[in-house]
Formats: sequence, structure tokens, C-alpha cells
Amino acid sequence: MQMDAFVSLIGNVAFPVAVTAYLLIRLEKQIIGLTSSINKLNTIISTKLGVVIDVGDDNKIA
Repeated sequence: MQMDAFVSLIGNVAFPVAVTAYLLIRLEKQIIGLTSSINKLNTIISTKLGVVIDVGDDNKIA
């Protein structure tokens, strides 16, 4: 009886974990691309405005 519950638990948990992992891996490239585009836009806007923007870890405007 306990083995059936264990198999059912694995079946119910493994599918959502697998789908989540697949989506995260697939969307990672798009997220990196969006980050790059935002950084380029940040550079263009700062150049046009003549403002120096520090792109450090905390993303503060200097």
C-alpha cells in the first residue's frame, strides 16, 4: 500500500518539475536577450541625455 502512494507521489510531482525545468531552460536565452536590449537602451538614453549611468550590481543612477 505504501509503495502505491510513493509511486503516485512521484508521478504527481515529477511532471510539473520536468515542465518547469524545460520552460526555464528554454526561456533563459530570451531573458538574456532582453537584458542585453535593456542595457543597450540604457546606454543610448544616457548618451542622448548626457547622464552617466552606473551599470553595477545594484543598478543605481550615478
